[in-house]
Amino acid sequence: MELEPGTIGFAVVVLAGGRAVRLDGADKASVEHHGRSLLEHAIEACVDAQEVVVVGDPVPTTRPVTFCRESPRYGGPVAALLTGRDALVRAPRSLGVLAVDMPRVTPWTFRRLHEALDGHDGAFLTDGTGRRQLAGVLDVARLDAARPDHESQHGMAIRRLLAGLDIVDVAPVGDEGRDVDTWADVRDLADDR
Repeated sequence: MELEPGTIGFAVVVLAGGRAVRLDGADKASVEHHGRSLLEHAIEACVDAQEVVVVGDPVPTTRPVTFCRESPRYGGPVAALLTGRDALVRAPRSLGVLAVDMPRVTPWTFRRLHEALDGHDGAFLTDGTGRRQLAGVLDVARLDAARPDHESQHGMAIRRLLAGLDIVDVAPVGDEGRDVDTWADVRDLADDR
């Protein structure tokens, strides 16, 4: 299918500006795994995207990305996702969302999510228990149609935003659905070989 002028096929919003309460406020994006920050792992997972927006504080990266912050700060994942969507230079057909604390997500994960998206409004990775994670792909037209007003976005849970959409859950392969929320998770991540 041919794209309209001024549009792109795929863009990703990386959510990297949370409070990390269970990590005592540490900057998750800067946590290292195999000698690279979690942010670099997230950016690497987005290699197929024509544009990447990171919602978080700007830091040097190996790939050009756009940085922005939601207003007010720490508005939660919906506010961050929609702020990132608004920061895109060109409108994508599909929009990926990835929490910075999911270093096991790869480009292959996003390819599988895109395959699952066909005929649906979105596709999201689950963890090993079936709980939906902040790693997914959305049809932008459907996301825009479900978009709440600015005041409602602050503090809104992603599940509430997605409630009216046809979302397919995609089971993880291996540990790709695991996130890093606690210091124990950081320790387990360090044990990965």
